Amino acid sequence: MPHFSSLARFLIFSGLGWASLSTALAQSEDRTPKYANEFLNIGVGGRALSMGNTQVSLAQDATAGYWNPAGLLTQKTKYDAVLMHSELFSGIVKNDYAAFSMPLDERSAIGASIIRLGVDDIADTRALVNEYGQIDYNRINYFSVADYALLLSYARKLDMVEGLQIGANGKIIYRNVGSFATAWGFGVDAGAQLRRGDWQFGLMARDITTTVTAWSINSEKFQSSTQDTLAIPKSSAEVTLPRFVLGAARTIKLPGQFTALLATDLELTTDGKRNTPVSTSFVSIDPHVGLEVGYHNVAFLRGGVSNFQKVKAVGTGKEEWRAQPSLGVGFTTSGLRLDVALSRLAVEKVGQRSQTNSIIVSLGYGFQ
Repeated sequence: MPHFSSLARFLIFSGLGWASLSTALAQSEDRTPKYANEFLNIGVGGRALSMGNTQVSLAQDATAGYWNPAGLLTQKTKYDAVLMHSELFSGIVKNDYAAFSMPLDERSAIGASIIRLGVDDIADTRALVNEYGQIDYNRINYFSVADYALLLSYARKLDMVEGLQIGANGKIIYRNVGSFATAWGFGVDAGAQLRRGDWQFGLMARDITTTVTAWSINSEKFQSSTQDTLAIPKSSAEVTLPRFVLGAARTIKLPGQFTALLATDLELTTDGKRNTPVSTSFVSIDPHVGLEVGYHNVAFLRGGVSNFQKVKAVGTGKEEWRAQPSLGVGFTTSGLRLDVALSRLAVEKVGQRSQTNSIIVSLGYGFQ
């Protein structure tokens, strides 16, 4: 497989080159905060979120516009649409997603995705006390804090290597904090997939050109007659550095009508040291592992592990590794797909450990 080896080396070293360049720019300009536009890294789709976000080599429906646009070329129907709703932190945060994809011809495909992550009905109580020192609940105003992203995707097959397909996203980001502040950002993602028998490989480069998000502050809205000392932020810009994900998966046939799909992703961030198993000033690496067991290609049981972090145990203060597990099920019939995921986050309280569950439901439909 000489062509594949050459391609793999090219993609890997190109990615590391981008990471090195972006890190150097970040250090020189000192304007690249960690976790900029992090809402775009939560993930979409019940299947993906139940498998520990291992989708870079697997995505082959409308969700590929998010995970790896190259996968749009392998969707099984002419048209595909996906809707998702999830609630995080006991329903405080709403995460919604919609996507559509279709082929242009035998060698190319397009897609569009919309993401919203938001907290609604936040009470602004700065004017709660009137000029007479009395509480007036009619003076409470409510606002929302929300992040939006529009992804426009294009994918195309290449002749240089059999089974190789590439894709790219152009994305527009809009963020708002009520009427207090708004931000606009623009960026580009690029991805590739390669299939060899029962093996699937993928590479996704997010924000490959870096993504600049410019904030505009409405200083008048921050003024308050009861809080003259309130600090007013200034308009500024955030730069999101590239993030690379390498993925591999293999399908294994089991006895009867059962199959097993084992996948793993390595997520490489370039914005400095993170709390990950591999953490350096150059790159941090976070592994993801997912498993899907299917029956007759109709019913699926899924599980995954991601978000490995070292935390201090309550009481002892000793550091130990923790991970975020996830489970899920899926059903498909006549082009309709229902995927449900349950992600459990460990939350430390004083003297005890509790669990916070997040339920994700997505519905997909493929049609001719």
